[in-house]
Amino acid sequence: MTAFDGWENFYVIVGSSAGALIGLQFVVIALIAEAPIASRDAQAGDAFTTPSVVHFGVVLFLSAIVSAPWHGIGMVAILWGSIGFGGMIYSIIVTRRLRVQTIYKPVFEDRLFHVLLPFAAYAAMALSACVACPHERPALFLVAASTLLLLFIGIHNAWDIVTYHVFARKEKEREIAQPARPKE
Repeated sequence: MTAFDGWENFYVIVGSSAGALIGLQFVVIALIAEAPIASRDAQAGDAFTTPSVVHFGVVLFLSAIVSAPWHGIGMVAILWGSIGFGGMIYSIIVTRRLRVQTIYKPVFEDRLFHVLLPFAAYAAMALSACVACPHERPALFLVAASTLLLLFIGIHNAWDIVTYHVFARKEKEREIAQPARPKE
């Protein structure tokens, strides 16, 4: 019996959800790209859209790694610890991207879901790798919680992007399409 026994269903559900959401994200982005204003938003896409795909990709990748038939936890912990450390660096990059983009002024919720929570999830993942060998069970729960948090962050961010484009962007398009009224 290995440390990963009993985790198969969790990672099948989480991994397949992440895979499906990556595909859905591509469809939504393709539809948004057809909008007349969309060409100016590449900078905002790097800050807001790309992180969601990255988080979904990490969840899918972690699900695949943990579902592989490992004999011990050591090598897997090194892999997910590396992913956690890389994710912390990526969160810092996203912070910079949020600051330099000029299309949208981020509010606290944006910083929470694009920087703070992802950084915390990746840091917990890296931490769980450090304690994996002496404390297998708590480490596996911590990496699972981190994975689930990244999935929910990606869902929130994808929803936020779609609602922004549906409501806020539609209003901008209407303003541009309306001819200026002459002053009386």
